[in-house]
Amino acid sequence: MRAMLIFLSFLSAYGLHLPDGKPQFDSNVWAKDRIENIAGYEGGLGELWTYLQGNDVFAYCVLGAVIAVIIAFTLHFLAIGPKHFSHDGKKVYAFNIVERLSHGLAAVSWMILVPTGIIMMWGATFGGGSFVRLAKDSHGIATILFAISVLPMLFAWTKRMLPAVYDIKWMLIVGGYLSKKKRPVPAGKFNAGQKAWYWIAIPGGIVMIATGAAMYFLDFKEPAVATWFGISQIDLLRLSALIHNVLGILCAVFFLVHIYMAAIAIHGAIWSMVHGYKEEEEVYILHHHWYNELVSKNEIGVSEYEKVYPKL
Repeated sequence: MRAMLIFLSFLSAYGLHLPDGKPQFDSNVWAKDRIENIAGYEGGLGELWTYLQGNDVFAYCVLGAVIAVIIAFTLHFLAIGPKHFSHDGKKVYAFNIVERLSHGLAAVSWMILVPTGIIMMWGATFGGGSFVRLAKDSHGIATILFAISVLPMLFAWTKRMLPAVYDIKWMLIVGGYLSKKKRPVPAGKFNAGQKAWYWIAIPGGIVMIATGAAMYFLDFKEPAVATWFGISQIDLLRLSALIHNVLGILCAVFFLVHIYMAAIAIHGAIWSMVHGYKEEEEVYILHHHWYNELVSKNEIGVSEYEKVYPKL
């Protein structure tokens, strides 16, 4: 009975319904007595978990963050607008077929993971039932797709994603996105913003896979896996849920930023992940250090844009 109560407390955190279709208690109400009614599992992370989940802290945080991002980029679009680069000039080969396929698979998975994760956070508001269960199942399937895409991107991009000194300057000028003028900015093949997204999405995504698996597969029998970490099984699950929720909010924010930058802020930039080529002008302006690297290695010729735009 005790194990069942604990299990239901985690289901109620996402507003899910019982298998027979009967609704769970609302998570706010259920949370109030969760610690007291589960004898032997008091203390630890219980109070923190109960406060955060019982008061819908994660749900309100992700909602507020998403709304803030949408407002910020709406204002950016109206005040500054997207940057346009010539699509009639030379092309620079940027991404091979493995990179493009793995990135595409990851993109599809994230387009499922982010909204379904938010739906589960607001499960009680959505009324639970079939809709939220579908979101939960879709979330699990998308996790498998993302897991398949991780290794190719790790091997292909980790070295390029390491911080560089010029990333600091990129951050200080926000990559030039706050100006309508086109001028070379300090960035390698990936800019500081893309690097930040990478470290949230890939290593962070691996942590989310692990914490999600813990919540999905672990039961409440003692001793169990949790004893390896020196904590109780219930606290391992609570810790997994806390980490998963925090990273989930970060991922939702960065994912929206990534979509805006790739599909809107830089007109046509998203196509480089379809055919593998970036426009020469875009490389010269937005990835100037990479441009210099390619020229120094004789992989591309000196660009005519050197006569148009100043160097860094």
